[in-house]
Amino acid sequence: MENPFKQINQPLKEVPAELKSKVMHDIAMAKLLMELAELFSYNIGHVIDSVMANRKE
Repeated sequence: MENPFKQINQPLKEVPAELKSKVMHDIAMAKLLMELAELFSYNIGHVIDSVMANRKE
């Protein structure tokens, strides 16, 4: 088995355009899902702060 650490000092290779576009698409989809989940879920930190503020009053 070849030692992968020997390749650290080698110059970087160009990534194929198809792979790059697929990775960027996957990242965009993950970001969209995270934003949708945030939209339809509770912000727990805000809920805790508002409950604690209302208890003091």
